Amino acid sequence: MKRFFIGLALFAFGASLIALGYLYWPWLQLPGVIILLPGGFFAAWGYAGIFANRFAQVLDRKALDPSLFDNEDPK
Repeated sequence: MKRFFIGLALFAFGASLIALGYLYWPWLQLPGVIILLPGGFFAAWGYAGIFANRFAQVLDRKALDPSLFDNEDPK
């Protein structure tokens, strides 16, 4: 979760530098792109970890009680 938020903050900072470079000083776009790329990578890596953790919890719950995942109508 921590890696996701760090990546998200870097991504937002890079995007804001790109926007400020578009509006005021074009040379701000270069550091914005340089910061945006690792920020996007870390945000994606952190989100993949969050997804894997939640998916593992679903699989663990299915192993404990398979009737939770039946597609039949309740009786």
